[in-house]
Amino acid sequence: MEEEEAKVVTVTAIEATPSTFNEFGEVVEASPDGDEFGPHDAELDLSAGTPRLYIMHLENRPLKFSTITHHASVTQCLGSIGGDVWYLGVAKPSIVDSNEIKNDTDNNVVKSRTGHLYVPPSVHDVKVFKVSGPKFLKLNRGTWHAGPLFKPDSMDFYNLELTNTNVIDHTTHNFKKDNGVVFSIQE
Repeated sequence: MEEEEAKVVTVTAIEATPSTFNEFGEVVEASPDGDEFGPHDAELDLSAGTPRLYIMHLENRPLKFSTITHHASVTQCLGSIGGDVWYLGVAKPSIVDSNEIKNDTDNNVVKSRTGHLYVPPSVHDVKVFKVSGPKFLKLNRGTWHAGPLFKPDSMDFYNLELTNTNVIDHTTHNFKKDNGVVFSIQE
């Protein structure tokens, strides 16, 4: 589909807080040194492989997107170095247990290249969050995400996932190709 043929859907960014983001994961903010593990900490699932914590350098990530990705086997944590403002498009996890499929008429169910089943995210289910200050987002396993996106030319982010997440656990939905839509973020 040509760029000019895609419909632009404008989504207003919502500030990421523990209550606004809870369908998609967790917002983790600073806590005092010495605090014991509790509900203010990220509940991680890194059991499917070796964890990888690294600094990710990104350039030219304007406030628009047409693809969205999920990881079916792992939670992921993202936060900006320095607490600068950034944005993340998301949709709820839609992984389908093969036992839940009753027959072949479940036309919305897709098999990923890695073998798991999912329902593609709906255009109407996409939300965008604004993340500002010293906090990070923990994405639930299977949460669809687009970004990080930001206004400066480049930004650095810390990223916690598995060493091979982007090789063996990376499923992408292309809204432009499949739905004729490109998302634009409004603050």
